Amino acid sequence: MIKYIKDTTGDQFCIAGACYPDIHPEAADKVDDIKNLKKKVDAGAELLLSQLFFDNDTFFNFAEDCRLAGINVPVIPGIMPCINAAQIQRMVTMCGAKFPEKFQKIVHRYGDNKAALFDAGMSYCESQIIELLANDVEGIHLYTMNNVRVAKRLTEGIKNLI
Repeated sequence: MIKYIKDTTGDQFCIAGACYPDIHPEAADKVDDIKNLKKKVDAGAELLLSQLFFDNDTFFNFAEDCRLAGINVPVIPGIMPCINAAQIQRMVTMCGAKFPEKFQKIVHRYGDNKAALFDAGMSYCESQIIELLANDVEGIHLYTMNNVRVAKRLTEGIKNLI
């Protein structure tokens, strides 16, 4: 599809491709996943937006694998705050994201207290973003799920960092 759009419209559109730091659920393995991602970039994807992840080391390792494979477009990390335990479990199941132990502890401890989970989830998310920015990522893609309160709190929490 990317090649068709590029061939048909030239440079009228900037095309972003999806990527999965925790490996695409349908990929045979990490190597297969990176090969398919390289095909997207070779077809004309100008940047890559990642699926959500909860462990920054997973993203950093993935970005390095991309560079080693000759993928030289920006790889933008996708961050989703955990503010609803059921929603996060659904997303993790759907996209195959790893659920790190420190994150599991937050959900276990605060999952039954909506206000506490919101605060803890937002803090976890902000710490992820701070670490990513400190390591010179080229942007952040926020999965706010159309929640204005989340978007506002995150932008307020990091406004002096960007």
